[in-house]
Amino acid sequence: MPLQSVRALKKPPRLDDEVRFLRSWIEKPLHMGAVMPSGRPLARTMAQYVDADGAGAVVELGPGTGAITNALIEHGVDQKRLVLVEYNPGFCALLRDRYPQAKVVQGDAYRLRDTLWNILSAPAAAVVSGLPLVTKPMLTRLRLIRDAFTALAPGAPFVQFTYSVVPPIPKSLPGVSTEASERIWMNLPPARVWVYRKD
Repeated sequence: MPLQSVRALKKPPRLDDEVRFLRSWIEKPLHMGAVMPSGRPLARTMAQYVDADGAGAVVELGPGTGAITNALIEHGVDQKRLVLVEYNPGFCALLRDRYPQAKVVQGDAYRLRDTLWNILSAPAAAVVSGLPLVTKPMLTRLRLIRDAFTALAPGAPFVQFTYSVVPPIPKSLPGVSTEASERIWMNLPPARVWVYRKD
């Protein structure tokens, strides 16, 4: 086999994922949370807020090519617990191929109640979001977290990252506790993880 063919076979999947992300971002920039998939430090930070030993579903919003999904699995979350809500049909096909035991739902995460109405048989253990919240109006963000809390078990986390210096959802929501990670400088661009729980 020629050397060039061997090199082509060894091309890392991460590079393919970056190309897929960039292509999707060029086609529909406001639907994408980032130009590139989340970096490993950011994905691992998000995963650490999820109870790996719990029984409920872990709903991931906007998984893209699966960077955060991989971190959840590496953290110990059983793939069968994953419900991956993705808008892009190409990413859905990729996710079904990569995570055959997860439930992949092609739908609009910003209409979460409609998207999940017949999917969850019990309250979810976590909602982990890679959505571009800061590109959306505040009312859309508030509706999303309201719908997420409707799907979540009491006290279960809604985990969201942002590149912005301000929280993507106000910290002063009544009946909601908020925590934030340290800024993750190893991610490009640097990011922070915000966690919201309904008291």
